[in-house]
Amino acid sequence: MLLLFETAAGYALFKVLKEGKLQEAEDLSADFSTPEGARKVVKLKAFSKFENTTEALAAAAALVDSKLSKGLKKFLKKNAEGDTLAVLDSKLGNIIKEKLNIPCIFSNGVMELTRGVRSQLQGLISGLAGQDLTPMSLGLSHSLSRYKLKFSPDKVDTMIVQAIGLLDDLDKELNTYAMRVREWYGWHFPEMTKIVADNIKYAKAIKLMGTRENAAERDFSGIPLEEEEESHLKDAAVISMGTEISAEDMMNIEALCDQVIALAEYRGQLFDYLKSRMQAIAPNLTVLVGELVGARLIAHAGSLINLAKHPASTVQILGAEKALFRALKTKHETPKYGLIYHASLIGQAAPKFKGKISRVLAAKCSLSIRVDALGESADATIGLESRSKVESRLRQLEGKLLGSESAQPRGKAEPQKYDAARQGPSGALLTAPQAYNADADVVMEPAKPDKKKKKRAAETEANGAAEQPEQKKKKKKAAAAADTVAETADTLAALAASDLPVQEEEDGAQAVEPAERKKKKKKKQAEDSEAADAAEAAPEKKKKKKSERYFEGAAAAAGSDDAPAADKPKVCDLCK
Repeated sequence: MLLLFETAAGYALFKVLKEGKLQEAEDLSADFSTPEGARKVVKLKAFSKFENTTEALAAAAALVDSKLSKGLKKFLKKNAEGDTLAVLDSKLGNIIKEKLNIPCIFSNGVMELTRGVRSQLQGLISGLAGQDLTPMSLGLSHSLSRYKLKFSPDKVDTMIVQAIGLLDDLDKELNTYAMRVREWYGWHFPEMTKIVADNIKYAKAIKLMGTRENAAERDFSGIPLEEEEESHLKDAAVISMGTEISAEDMMNIEALCDQVIALAEYRGQLFDYLKSRMQAIAPNLTVLVGELVGARLIAHAGSLINLAKHPASTVQILGAEKALFRALKTKHETPKYGLIYHASLIGQAAPKFKGKISRVLAAKCSLSIRVDALGESADATIGLESRSKVESRLRQLEGKLLGSESAQPRGKAEPQKYDAARQGPSGALLTAPQAYNADADVVMEPAKPDKKKKKRAAETEANGAAEQPEQKKKKKKAAAAADTVAETADTLAALAASDLPVQEEEDGAQAVEPAERKKKKKKKQAEDSEAADAAEAAPEKKKKKKSERYFEGAAAAAGSDDAPAADKPKVCDLCK
């Protein structure tokens, strides 16, 4: 029986001298306590040394995956035919048995035997010193770890995280320095700020021109400035309202301009480096969202592997965590996009479709990220296919908008051919024409008078008839009141003619002369007749009370000029 044993230096085949020891697994530890005892149990038969680290890594990787490598196959054919082979891996033993027809066994005794051989390996293999085996094992373990983790120096996403962070810092510093240059030099040449809008061109123009007096002598085509900008700049330099500056001030301004130009150049180099790194590490993600957005997604997640673990819904709102938790806390709508909003595909969509496109793009990005992180292919096939699908979805949404009524072409409609079968409000529907139905005719009846109007007219007539007897009764009452006043006046006149003293009534009223009373009576009768005529002509007007009419007539008689003021009799308080 032979024992297959693999080391960092190569394959080894040991002859088992005491096969009965395999069944007594507990007693093997005592036999392998010393090198001499180990030589009594096993003996080295053959050894195949690895030529280099690459071959050792390939052999170790094949054994880890339970595969039969070419080197092991040749070694076993040469040295193990006709014998029983003890192996540690049952899967590998089945493969050897199928391909090489070598019987293989696997048991707990084989595992204990292998453990004992490993403990006394230097004594069993002559020429293999400990100082040689230790570095071999260390190098092979590192290489095997890199292989298992799919580690490659070109796949280091830490460089992307640092590069995008430095790029953002450079943008902030560059803007700060450029604004400082504009503010500082603006005291000397304020008109230049509106003429030259680009910060880098502004700094280069200051570096070339110096003070504004030299603007007419300089050629700004190397910056480059457009001809219109250059002409405006030279014209403004002649009539500038800025203050004068010293040579020392100008020297410091130019030093700051050098810093701005150097930072801009370094930023361009860093962006090119970031593009190359993104193309190497995440080509599919770069095709979908671009270099900057892809790098920010990786930096926000921490690494490409961590980003690959996120679902599509998390990738969609990555970067909008504050808005998400604020919306959940206040029970408002959650955000639809985060860092992915700056992708060109979302920028192309209409505002009402940005949420849908961001959801579709996040799903495709999640797939592309996993391919980049865990796949072995370096091309961007998945990314290109995913981008075409997102673009087709965008066209589909825009097509629905174009097909709506709001996007119909305006202008005069084209005349259509007459079709008797396509009539009615919806001409696209094919319906049979309907014939004339005489039974469906209806004769119009005269409209019935309204009962409410009849009732209102009857009530109006009844009210008018009831008002006439009331007016007659009022006239009779007015005449009776006038007769009573006349009799009272006659009685008072008779008393005055008989020279009898006038007795005061219980209320203290005095008598009135008969002539005055007669005048009042006549005027009262005339006024009553006029009031009756007016009531008949306009019944809607309100009539005055009898007492009011009487006292108005008395007041009018008292104010007349027929009798002298001295002869006027006194009037009692009741008559007033």
